[in-house]
Amino acid sequence: MRRAIDSERGRRLYGGRFATVEPVFANIRHNKRLDRFTLRGQTKADTQWKLFCLVHNIEKLAHHGYGP
Repeated sequence: MRRAIDSERGRRLYGGRFATVEPVFANIRHNKRLDRFTLRGQTKADTQWKLFCLVHNIEKLAHHGYGP
């Protein structure tokens, strides 16, 4: 694995991971401590996940100067 990551292609691929959705999952899970679903069922859990994402996006907008 170390050889794969240390190669030129591996560095490019691994470096691109930080521009993808991984920071969003880390922020929602670790910083906001939203690491468990409290509702049962696919529909309810999906709704709860969308609420978590909404909170994340509103917080991003607030920190970047949008809104009052």
